[in-house]
Amino acid sequence: GFLAFTLIPIAVSMYYSVTDYKLGQTPAFIGIKNYLELLKDERFINSVKVTLIYVVTSVPTKLIFALFVAYLLTQGRRGVTFYRSLYYVPSLIGGSIAVALVWKTIFSRKGLANTILASLGLQKLSWLGDPKLSMGILVLMSAWQFGSSMIIFAAGLKEIPGSYYEAAEIDGANKWQRFLSITLPCLSPIILYNLVMQTITAFMAFTQAFVITQGGPNDATNFYALYVYNHAFKWSNMGYASAMSWLMLVLISVITLI
Repeated sequence: GFLAFTLIPIAVSMYYSVTDYKLGQTPAFIGIKNYLELLKDERFINSVKVTLIYVVTSVPTKLIFALFVAYLLTQGRRGVTFYRSLYYVPSLIGGSIAVALVWKTIFSRKGLANTILASLGLQKLSWLGDPKLSMGILVLMSAWQFGSSMIIFAAGLKEIPGSYYEAAEIDGANKWQRFLSITLPCLSPIILYNLVMQTITAFMAFTQAFVITQGGPNDATNFYALYVYNHAFKWSNMGYASAMSWLMLVLISVITLI
């Protein structure tokens, strides 16, 4: 399975990235021409910018939500197991096309969001037609899927010795001081892990943009992965798409290394 669906396709895509290859035709070797063309492609440069904006806004938002909820769920309150399961559900179904369609319906012109605004006497908004609002919708959808990070944070919080908090409380530290001086430092390895994994996931965001906005309006949500998909399967530029994929691999690797 690994050879057939991962390793061999990776090797083949490396070869395609240095060819002029359209689906159904014979690849023609052109060297690094595809990579040079990428530097001149304004839509490609825009897709990089859009993806970086999405990563920088969605990842911290998701991790803050996850850490906040995990902290609440480790305070020994009643029904913790139920709520932990409930908050994890969006992460199980969050990447599906069905959920993306639901979000698209909610924020459509006649959707639930505008119905609520109208009931409050406010003007309806073009959620998916405004470049700024459409990106916000995708960021919000990403933040809603914080379940996996929450579970990891919750496991880390339980590993912090209670004696640390007891000693700090005796010294007169309040909850905020205990959180900053004990919780965050002890969670630093887990925060780093979640940050790296969620950053990689955010760079590969595709389904929500493909289903909800199709990369619009005006390429405001034309994510990197969506642009790769369009070149490969919509416009049949498989060689160009392969070059983009390898450039994404390098970009993610550099950011992960940092």
